[in-house]
Amino acid sequence: MRIAVAGGTGFIGRALVNRLSRQGHEVLIITRSPEGGMEDPKIRLLGWQEALGNPDALGPLDAIVNLAGASLNQPWTQKAKQQILESRLITVQQVAELVRGLTHKPEVVVQSSAVGIYGTSTDQTFDESSEPAGDDFLSRVTINWEQAAEDIDRQGIRLVKLRTGVVLGNSGGAFPLMKLPFMFGAGGAVGSGKQWLSWIHLEDLVRLIAFSITNDGLSGPVNAVAPSPVTNKSFGHTIARQYHRPYWLPLPGFLLKAALGERSTLLLDGQKVLPNKALAAGFTFIYPELDDALANLKQRR
Repeated sequence: MRIAVAGGTGFIGRALVNRLSRQGHEVLIITRSPEGGMEDPKIRLLGWQEALGNPDALGPLDAIVNLAGASLNQPWTQKAKQQILESRLITVQQVAELVRGLTHKPEVVVQSSAVGIYGTSTDQTFDESSEPAGDDFLSRVTINWEQAAEDIDRQGIRLVKLRTGVVLGNSGGAFPLMKLPFMFGAGGAVGSGKQWLSWIHLEDLVRLIAFSITNDGLSGPVNAVAPSPVTNKSFGHTIARQYHRPYWLPLPGFLLKAALGERSTLLLDGQKVLPNKALAAGFTFIYPELDDALANLKQRR
């Protein structure tokens, strides 16, 4: 297959591109910075300007995966919040424009989204049938993100909106920072410790993306999370157990709010999300349980 990946140079994108290439697919990375090249001849870099100026330069595509968007890991000033929203809307609009200009259109677009669309709760369980919240910054951003992607669906392209949780990997994402206090012997509960963490191992995420490309029956929202969400307290105890570190020093919520402001919601709040559609479609997780996922990451260090 010929697959274009927007955001293919990021934490998730690199893992996805490597997997697709190993499987023998021809991969095109669409990026803002196409300078240089890739060692793998099956991977080609293309700038957005070139892609949009001449869509057929990409050749016939079987699928497009869009993972692009500004990081949430920055101070949430008004300017940054606007950038977080606009970066997502712009890349989705660019993918829709690209699809519209292609003579040979892809069968599917896998569009990155987030479980933040459900809002936060300590007592509710969410699946793909749950209503979006719209009552906080992250849920509003994600609602707008997904609505912008509907332009792709209206073109008759199968659209998968992959609602991703916290992605666990060693080379990026949140996990290296989440385990850091434990490595210094100072790990413990964050805030109340009761907030839910819906997580997924990086390997399972890229497998699910590949599964979404080839599974014709999968469309619309798909929760990209493991089937066993945990509380922050349970997550911390599992890190401590796997890495043989103490679990004792709590991090009070008021200190995080003072230090991070509104962005503290990333650590103090969460949602319990289940991957019902992926499971119903026959997807099998290699790491359905957190213990197994962390043991694997420890082994790969």
